[in-house]
Amino acid sequence: MNPTKFKIGVVLILIEHFSIILLAVTLFIAFSPYNMILGIVWSISRIGEGLIQIYDKKNYWGLLNIARKYSDTDGTEKKELIYLGRSILKTKTSRFSFAQILFSIGTLAYSILFVTYRVVPIIIAWFGIVASVLYGLGNVIFRIKFNFKILWNIGGLLILLFELILGGWLLFFA
Repeated sequence: MNPTKFKIGVVLILIEHFSIILLAVTLFIAFSPYNMILGIVWSISRIGEGLIQIYDKKNYWGLLNIARKYSDTDGTEKKELIYLGRSILKTKTSRFSFAQILFSIGTLAYSILFVTYRVVPIIIAWFGIVASVLYGLGNVIFRIKFNFKILWNIGGLLILLFELILGGWLLFFA
């Protein structure tokens, strides 16, 4: 593992999460006049998701430090470092899953607004509803039954496609 590349990756991830927060604020400013309650729901959800992700990245630095210590130690200490690293990753997975539930709620809220007020083409808006429901439901099922991740993965792919289509439409046709 290259520590410099790892640190650069973490900084880029942090920039991404700050961008998510800025996007939520921008969408709120642009679309809250249509429905303030849905605007508040998606803003809180998406900002909460971004803040959870940012908070969780501090643990990445801990993993880098554990990796350094691991290469310099032997025996019993290595086992303790492995256990510590696994506990960090398990906590990260749990936080990520919760953050993604917030992400799904935020996406559902603005998709409902798009359907209700026909701010974007109706097919795009309904696609957002379906994608966010599948993603959120898949995530909840995954949290209950750890071996079942397929619905969450399909929902994630649909969310990605939805956001690409929505972003493209907003950039070129809105």
